[in-house]
Amino acid sequence: MSTPTVYALHENPEWFPPFARAFEAEGIHVEEWLLTDGVLDLDSVPPEGIFWSRISASSHTRDHGLSKDYARAVLSWLEAHGRRTVNGRRVLEMEMSKVDQLTALRAAGIDTPRTVAAVGRHRILAAARDFQAPFITKHNQGGKGLGVRKFDSHEELADYVASEDFEEPADGITLIQEYIVAAEPFITRAEIVGGEFIYAIKADTARGGFQLCPADACAIDPSTGRPIMPPGATIAPDADTQLFSLREDFDSPVIGKYLEFARRNRLEVCGIEFIEAADGRLLTYDVNTNTNYNAAVEAVAPQSAPRALARYLASLGAAAE
Repeated sequence: MSTPTVYALHENPEWFPPFARAFEAEGIHVEEWLLTDGVLDLDSVPPEGIFWSRISASSHTRDHGLSKDYARAVLSWLEAHGRRTVNGRRVLEMEMSKVDQLTALRAAGIDTPRTVAAVGRHRILAAARDFQAPFITKHNQGGKGLGVRKFDSHEELADYVASEDFEEPADGITLIQEYIVAAEPFITRAEIVGGEFIYAIKADTARGGFQLCPADACAIDPSTGRPIMPPGATIAPDADTQLFSLREDFDSPVIGKYLEFARRNRLEVCGIEFIEAADGRLLTYDVNTNTNYNAAVEAVAPQSAPRALARYLASLGAAAE
């Protein structure tokens, strides 16, 4: 039985090498489709194979502002022809909208932080009116901690919104969210592939702040070659300190909720982030559908997430034959 080709739809070549190595190790042929710009002939017929989408909500920060809508078009075309997509057209919308993520999490009975969406810059102050300081803002179309800022007063927020430093969201939607005081200075990210919980990682928020992208390329400023001081960090990172570590023997009822949530929403590859608050709440605040894996975590993890992904995608093709 031949192994089908896996087509990886993405827009960031810097994030792809760990996946390429995993596919090679598993003996699976993968072809990259870079969705930065291009031509889509709607009269053409897609090739046979498995189409795995990992388009990122932060694509516009890499001058790939067309990727989101290009991916929408390509995924619609593929699914119209009956091709098997992984994290397909509907999941793309969840990747692009934290409102979409939070409403879906709440519908599944999963606790999330109190959040209000302000559509338009001029609506932000009114949206924040009922929040007790401190609180945070973030972009609805996020990734990489986009637009995440902590405010200690409403006056500070008003000054920011009126200033030239204001960071306009890609879709015009700014979220106001309660600031969660963590019991310990880390968040946890649960990695799921094909309905299986792979492992949980801890991310150091003291050094990582609000920008908790685990891909190795995220940690270094390309212009200086030095570790980045992320927004919200209280300790300067250094090249010898890892922000991410394996959360060993993690066992919590929330994992069962995440697996059911992923199944219901057709999230076949995802990383779901939560924070354990000082007041005892466990709050889920982010769903990553283009999840990356950290090399230091992979080195000690009980199994490799990229290789589990490669095997899962290959199994879909085998099942279809």
